Amino acid sequence: MATAASFLNPLLALLSLLLICLFPSTLASSPCNGPCNSYDDCEGKLTCTNGRCTDDPDIGTHICTGAGSPSKDDGCNPTGSMMCNGVNYPTYTCSPPMSSSTDAILTVNNFSRGGDGGGPSECDGSYHDNTEQVVALSTGWFDHRRLCFQMIRITTDDGKSTTAKVVDECDSRNGCDPEHAGQQPCRNNIVDGSAAVWNALGLNTDDGEVH
Repeated sequence: MATAASFLNPLLALLSLLLICLFPSTLASSPCNGPCNSYDDCEGKLTCTNGRCTDDPDIGTHICTGAGSPSKDDGCNPTGSMMCNGVNYPTYTCSPPMSSSTDAILTVNNFSRGGDGGGPSECDGSYHDNTEQVVALSTGWFDHRRLCFQMIRITTDDGKSTTAKVVDECDSRNGCDPEHAGQQPCRNNIVDGSAAVWNALGLNTDDGEVH
């Protein structure tokens, strides 16, 4: 029996090695929004929320929901998180520092009554027609209405440029309710423009967002 056991031990070890080689997916980590049972199933610093790998608000990662954020460390970290439709989103009170040329993501918003902007604009309590070149800014850039009615210049990567008036906040702290048309909190580097802004830049609103 001792001889048989000593023979079987290396055989079992070899079989285990073969199983690992044949089925590596059983050991693979899930990426953003991949399936998971615990945080051990997720890549890097992601955590498991409702069976999906998402950013971990406890350590301030924004790998999944912060796509499009500047890659450099701008010192603006999430201040919390919010669960929306089964996904955990980071919330912010700050935005990257502004300069004469600030990286941002342009998204599209319907500022008219009944549009995806939710309630009326924060600056004037009014709705705006989609033919107006108006924008909403992430909470940090909006800065307690400091930029209300200011004109900003928006330039695409291919050099096309236009101006637009700041009329609203793209709320980075709250969301997922009727006031925000059920949408998740804004990322911290968003310029949410009307269709007129997109048209002036020669962009297709179906793209959803551009740098």
